[in-house]
Amino acid sequence: MFIFALIFALVTSPIWPLGPNPLPGDPYIIVNKKSNELAYFHEEQLKEVHPVATGKSIELTPEGEFNIIVKAKNPYYRKKDIRGGDPKNPLGTRWIGFDAEDTDGRTYGVHGTNYPESIGSYVTQGCIRMLNEKVEALFDQVPIGTKVLIVNSDKSFEVLGKEKGVYRE
Repeated sequence: MFIFALIFALVTSPIWPLGPNPLPGDPYIIVNKKSNELAYFHEEQLKEVHPVATGKSIELTPEGEFNIIVKAKNPYYRKKDIRGGDPKNPLGTRWIGFDAEDTDGRTYGVHGTNYPESIGSYVTQGCIRMLNEKVEALFDQVPIGTKVLIVNSDKSFEVLGKEKGVYRE
């Protein structure tokens, strides 16, 4: 009985996607470093576009398709030992970590900020920085396993979404 319960739990778990991922309609995020914007797709529609901050230099924010593997409210900032919820914490109120460069979701992520004036700039060490209220809303909409595509492109989000199969007119 235990084995059947375990198999059922694994098969129905949101952290174990079955079949091709993303499936049509799944949440999907595209970040364009060229425009410093993040697009959120869901149900094959472009739902939102937000300004973000990305790496100080082009190579700091990795490009490619990644998976969200960690989510945290009021994340702890390890580099400077700043607890979550502290106004001095540069990660803001949410952390959405993805597995870029074979990391554990704690190195690269989409996160909030305690410096909202930086949004739209090239200032980070590699993460994608958003306004706290925007990342809080995104945090609630994307489950573990959601794909994140990071590009440096002149293409529109609609074209990029069509190419990935997450957008249709």
